[in-house]
Amino acid sequence: MQWLRRNFIAGFFVTVPLFISVAALIWIFNVVDGFTTPMYDRLLGRRIPGLGTVSTAVAIVFVGALARNVIGKRFLQRLEGYLLRVPVFRVIYAPVKQLVVAFSPDNEYGFKRVVLIEDAKRGASLGFLTREFTADRGRGSESLAAVYVPTNHLYLGDIVICERERLMFPDITVEEGIRIFLTGGMAIPAHIKRAHADEHVGDFRV
Repeated sequence: MQWLRRNFIAGFFVTVPLFISVAALIWIFNVVDGFTTPMYDRLLGRRIPGLGTVSTAVAIVFVGALARNVIGKRFLQRLEGYLLRVPVFRVIYAPVKQLVVAFSPDNEYGFKRVVLIEDAKRGASLGFLTREFTADRGRGSESLAAVYVPTNHLYLGDIVICERERLMFPDITVEEGIRIFLTGGMAIPAHIKRAHADEHVGDFRV
């Protein structure tokens, strides 16, 4: 019975996440396919399952290629400017875009690295480095850093401005850091080591 219980628990925690992931993929497939399937049915005269999803993926790749082109980037920026003039669209689109692009490694204003903030009173806090800058607070130029510390998964959090010397740069990628917050800290590695390079990632002066 003990062997049966251990294997049942192990199988449960392997099967449930796998089942949820597959169910989520199927749901996304059905939603995307449901939008475009009627149009293809009328054009082709018969149903081809998955054609809508493939078309959506191709469209996303095309927009990505367009956004990396100088002319295409200007066109998309102008189109975005027109859309942001719509009050309701602006309220929904702007926060969603800021949240999504924060996870992009190509985004200048996104999460740069995972850091640990040394605090003698509260202990070390895990967060995402968003910006490094220098400021003069009457004691000469100081190297400061802005760190986003989530307090409710990833959607709400505090912005902590501290001296760069208080930061420890662990060998954890941004993707791994996101996983750590989403799992409530359960995804923290058993051993955390300091990253090889603690280089600055985008200074500007205030």
